[in-house]
Amino acid sequence: MAGSSITCLLLLFLLFGLSASSKEILIGGKVDAWKIPSSSSDFLNQWAERSRFQVGDRLVWKYEGGKDSVLRVGREDYANCSTSNPIKEYNDGNTKVKLDHPGPFYFISGAKGHCEKGQKLIVMVITPRGTNTGISIAPSPAPSQNFESGQAPSPTSIATSLQSCGFLILAVFVAMWVF
Repeated sequence: MAGSSITCLLLLFLLFGLSASSKEILIGGKVDAWKIPSSSSDFLNQWAERSRFQVGDRLVWKYEGGKDSVLRVGREDYANCSTSNPIKEYNDGNTKVKLDHPGPFYFISGAKGHCEKGQKLIVMVITPRGTNTGISIAPSPAPSQNFESGQAPSPTSIATSLQSCGFLILAVFVAMWVF
């Protein structure tokens, strides 16, 4: 019984530890970064290349709502500065976008002519360490002895421990996803 409680606590700690690593990131590192660049430099993409974005992070744009907007678009619409078919459109002046999967995210300004003048951004999101990447790795061999009893734990006792706290873990995971 004590083993299942410890297993539950360890799994909850792991879940909370992973969620604590997500953060809010101000675009360009400053409040007024979402604008037409003052020179031909690709400031926002240079900033993004130096930054690290992980699944669960939130990007934050600060801009004058009503005069500008942020469009999440596909790769081709990014390259062509096409505003006609965005994946998502934001225009509130304080936009927050959760990075919910690994890979590239493409953003352009929705204001006429701004993207063509360089107001656009690509963010590459990495998978946090320790999460499933689809790569199969052989498990480590089980320890030869349990320190308390002198016997190796059986797979069914581990499964029973996980089942006993499964609902709690599921509830915490759903709560983290919603918030």
